[in-house]
Amino acid sequence: MPYTAHPYIPNSVPRIKEEMLREIGAASIEELYGAIPARLRLDRPLDLPPPLASEANLRRHLEGLLDTNRSCKETLSFLGGGCWPHYVPAVCDEIASRGEFLTAYYGETYSDHGKMQALFEGASMLGDLVELDAVSQPTYDWGTAAATALSMAGRLTGRGKVLVPESVAPERRSVIHGYCDASLDVVEVPFEPGSGLLDLEALRSLLDSDTAAVYVENPGYLGTIETRSARIAELAHEAGALAVVGVDPISLGVLEAPPRYGADLVCGELQPLGIHMGFGGGLAGFVAMPDEERFIAECPTFLIGLAKTSQGEWGFGEVVWERMSYVTRGDSSEYAGTTQNLWLIVAGVYLALLGPRGLAELGEGITQRARYAAAKLGELPGVEAPALSGPFFKELVVRFDGTGKTVAEVNRTLLDRGIHGGVDLSAAYPQLGQSALYCVTEVHTKPDIDRLVETLSEVIA
Repeated sequence: MPYTAHPYIPNSVPRIKEEMLREIGAASIEELYGAIPARLRLDRPLDLPPPLASEANLRRHLEGLLDTNRSCKETLSFLGGGCWPHYVPAVCDEIASRGEFLTAYYGETYSDHGKMQALFEGASMLGDLVELDAVSQPTYDWGTAAATALSMAGRLTGRGKVLVPESVAPERRSVIHGYCDASLDVVEVPFEPGSGLLDLEALRSLLDSDTAAVYVENPGYLGTIETRSARIAELAHEAGALAVVGVDPISLGVLEAPPRYGADLVCGELQPLGIHMGFGGGLAGFVAMPDEERFIAECPTFLIGLAKTSQGEWGFGEVVWERMSYVTRGDSSEYAGTTQNLWLIVAGVYLALLGPRGLAELGEGITQRARYAAAKLGELPGVEAPALSGPFFKELVVRFDGTGKTVAEVNRTLLDRGIHGGVDLSAAYPQLGQSALYCVTEVHTKPDIDRLVETLSEVIA
């Protein structure tokens, strides 16, 4: 007998549906859909399997699907490239699971008790880290944050072109193009295949009076630290453009904050700051800017501030609301949508837990581990590590051209032995040959790295 009601949706009971239709004066469900053109409607039921009415059967089905995955808990992973294996302190999960943070969509101060303050504190600590005074509520990811920052630069300067390195992650470049192409000409700047650094001569040739911004990342997708960032910012400013810098914030315990070398806007990814890796989740971008009216006016996302209440207490809530698309609607120059608020709270917990000294020690530990991995990998016959001469943080390019094997072959064999190898770069960056991006963080011990090297020596033999 077919089910007539969904087991988890009370209003799907036929009797209740009929009562609701009578209440609103509609004769049928079809009448509600009458305004939708027929060409946009499916005239048959969706091709779906029979429903699982039992909660136990549904759970078993979903767990069976999940069990087909090879998670990083079961395998030793050196994958990175935008979502990295970092240790998540238990307190981050404890705070993130609190009902007033986890289950609330967004709400207002009267309904989300304490949430606005938690968001303000998270943004404030992130602002301290990047040394800028105003930090947006989180975007979907780093790519969206970079696209937002570049769009802001276009409006701030009244210009129509932005310069983006070819070495930016392919997925991030795709988001930037998809977001910005309607209003900006996104031009990609080559990088030096030997060093991974931005090609300054190419940059000079592309800078002109229509350039709104130059975007660089530090460290970049390929792990390289852009040692000439100050010169890049200087060239941008000489052309009347803004300098936009994307960062992995966990690197700022050992690297300078971008405004110190000329950044006007800073964006990046929050995932390293206490957020678990997750397929389709666990990512959140941010945009940081000076607390100046011209920058704030062009920021499309929520900003949380504080003020004294009539009772003399501090109150937390949204500020400069009138600039947002929620008010300007169709006249808005850019739109704000769903934010990743929970992850900003978690990032604040993480930063408060570690503090400046903890971040510095963490960055030093990551650097030592990555350098040890590069040295050991570089001893393998036919393997070049690091393949780029520029300094690197957390991630490094490893080239396998001398082994006679492709990265795909190497990775398949490594996975058979319980190791996730590096991200295959050969298709996205053919100029780097058969290369992979390996990630080494604080979760990797010396025995982990030694196991990788030993297994690789057998794989390429």
